[in-house]
Amino acid sequence: MQKKDTIWNPVFISVFIANICQQMGQQMMNTLIPKFADSLGAPAALVGFVSSSFAITALVIRPFSGPAFDSFSKRRLLLAAQLCVFSAFIGYGFADNIEMVIACRLLHGIGAGCCTPLFLAMASNSLPDHLLGSGIGIFSLGQAVAQAIGPTVGLSMSNAIGYNNSFFVGAVIMAIAATLSFMIKEEPDPNRPKYKIALNRIVAKGAIKPSIIMFFLGMSYACISSFLAIYGGERGVEQIGLFFTAYAGTMLITRPVCGKLVDKYGFDKVLIPGILCFAASFILIGFSRSLAGFIFAGIVGACGYGVCQPTIQSLCMRCTPKSQRGAAGNTNYIGMDCGMLCGPLVAGFVVDTLTELTGNAVQAYSSMYFIMTIPMLVALVYFILVKGSIKKDIEELDAAAAKAAAETASGASK
Repeated sequence: MQKKDTIWNPVFISVFIANICQQMGQQMMNTLIPKFADSLGAPAALVGFVSSSFAITALVIRPFSGPAFDSFSKRRLLLAAQLCVFSAFIGYGFADNIEMVIACRLLHGIGAGCCTPLFLAMASNSLPDHLLGSGIGIFSLGQAVAQAIGPTVGLSMSNAIGYNNSFFVGAVIMAIAATLSFMIKEEPDPNRPKYKIALNRIVAKGAIKPSIIMFFLGMSYACISSFLAIYGGERGVEQIGLFFTAYAGTMLITRPVCGKLVDKYGFDKVLIPGILCFAASFILIGFSRSLAGFIFAGIVGACGYGVCQPTIQSLCMRCTPKSQRGAAGNTNYIGMDCGMLCGPLVAGFVVDTLTELTGNAVQAYSSMYFIMTIPMLVALVYFILVKGSIKKDIEELDAAAAKAAAETASGASK
């Protein structure tokens, strides 16, 4: 894939804009699907299954899709995945029963489970190595923009034109994203390995350590989207949705800044304060009694997680040869998906147990947020233990790349 010694090269710009459109449709649908399922008469447990089924199929597809990312054209695979998402949105638009919604949600998860690591790998391959941290920080800004705008746009649209028509609008957005993806230039790679379902093709060895950190942070992060609105309601806090607005708005600032900090000071100088900041936000949530308190916690949390996620993504790419970056992106999202699946289950068990013991749901939710700082502290301790080996992996890859470049230059001069 052609790249220049700058972040804003044509390939990166195309991937960046296409990813924003993709994430915008994603955030709109993720907000509307639970409400749509509820409007069809689904009980709460089934609404929860409809929401989580997306992550389940995204995780299930990764062992099959991961090897394909490095064996076939990433652009063609991305277009195929976007076709799945587009078809799911069309299906939502025609759905009039919960069974059809579930079927479309499963299809949606398959497509989105491929789109996210493909976008990350394509963006990484378009960037110079010395600007990878800054570039990934800017790239992840697209998701922050979608998180800030998508849910509000989706809810407003559903109130104005109804759920089904809103899904059709989402399909149009996906068609725009696919058109932009079609225009991405991709250089042929004669050294692509043959497609083979094997562990080393599904999971990139160098990306495992950063992805384990992502797993523990994802466990805690999932508790925000899953339980914060309920907890705010138990506290009697109105307009709790402003927490998410403040959270996403802050990430618009933290994500591009953190990439520059990583490139300048190193990933450990950024990731350790980020994890501590993220943990502090959960303490603040547990103590919050007012909307102002929740909003402040959201700002602090975004300064933490908004720094951690792109830093870990860039680590997955830096610890892996370019020929395996599709698998590296896959590994990163396996860690995230597993965390997003396990976190709500653990947190829900904690809330149910404490509610039964104390008879106080508010206190149960508050204590749960305190307890869910434990996965973050585990992530911190683990990172401190492995940061030396991560640095060694990066240095070895940089040395190998420099040697290969020197040999190429020497051969060209003869």
